[in-house]
Amino acid sequence: MKAITLVGSTGSIGTQTLDIVAHYPDQFRIVGLAAGSNVEMFASQIRQFRPQIAAIFAADKLPALKEAIIDLDPQPILLAGVTGVIEVARYGDAETVVTGIVGCAGLLPTIAAIEAGKDIALANKETLIAGGPVVLPLVAKHGVKLLPADSEHSAIFQCLQGVPKGGLRRILLTASGGAFRDWDVEKLAEVTVADAIKHPNWSMGRKITVDSATLMNKGLEVIEAHYLFGLDYDNIDIVIHPQSIIHSLIELQDTSVLAQLGWPDMRLPLLYAMSWPDRIYTNWERLDLVKAGNLTFREPDHQKYPCMQLAYAVGRAGGSMPAVLNAANEQAVALFLEEKIQFLDIPRCIEWVCDRHQNDNRTNPSLDDILAADIWARQEVLTATEKLATSSQLISLH
Repeated sequence: MKAITLVGSTGSIGTQTLDIVAHYPDQFRIVGLAAGSNVEMFASQIRQFRPQIAAIFAADKLPALKEAIIDLDPQPILLAGVTGVIEVARYGDAETVVTGIVGCAGLLPTIAAIEAGKDIALANKETLIAGGPVVLPLVAKHGVKLLPADSEHSAIFQCLQGVPKGGLRRILLTASGGAFRDWDVEKLAEVTVADAIKHPNWSMGRKITVDSATLMNKGLEVIEAHYLFGLDYDNIDIVIHPQSIIHSLIELQDTSVLAQLGWPDMRLPLLYAMSWPDRIYTNWERLDLVKAGNLTFREPDHQKYPCMQLAYAVGRAGGSMPAVLNAANEQAVALFLEEKIQFLDIPRCIEWVCDRHQNDNRTNPSLDDILAADIWARQEVLTATEKLATSSQLISLH
């Protein structure tokens, strides 16, 4: 039985992780849980999975959480705030920490878990995108494993099992195309929040669903793939695959191509990251290629999805620039979800902020540099939106 800690337990990744634990109680047990602010759901999870330690990020909700589980015996250690979440990540005998926190907020707990010698089931892509220059040396120093738990990088990781060192030539990341894959680019000016959070294939949180609609999620995955698998950006490609059956592919030195296929279900990559190197039998729906029907592919439309090329440029710039890209995207998407900016303003704001950071890009950033860049970029997005409100000519895509 593998001991698991989960940070981000009430989000989409967290609930699916706990679904796996509930269905395979002979394989996994929960040591620690950390959540954001949903007291009712979190209290229910604590009751069901009986963690030794639990933390709620929203510190003002701690009294309500204590009251919600006051009759529980034994009581878990209850903590709050970012320091509480960090303590959960490093606590006890958990072998693997599943990082389900959305955004750069997952960086510090992940670092704490690595420094405590725990393997990471990485469902938080921002950890590597923003913190790659810091995180990868820590992974090597502490001898832990970084196991990708999102569908695309899990697919690549699975395909690489048994491939000799130096055998990888190219990565092909598949993209569904998001909510607007069949929209004309001219219609994007009319996009509403309700439109953007309707993903055609996957059930995900609001922020990542918007990232899928802009295809920034795929641009971020390119940067993450660079850090995870060591290929340069010229050898990482994106292809639109509307059916989301092939989750990504690798090309080997002899031009052989390997792919991982399955129905769109986030539990599969999560399960593999949690159970690796083992394969656990499941009764989930098995892939039927006849039922899946035609598998089609097309080149991404860079006019419709400017965030992709922006992410490639930022990845090549390296240093603290990816942290700025990630933070600017998080802030811009949050403003869009609050209906304070338009859908097409998202890439405009991000590019404006990245342009302003070029002269201050730190080539070999420290953790403090990355955290400072994150804070700065979020504020700059707010500045950009003020400029957008007065003159859209101040921010334009090249």
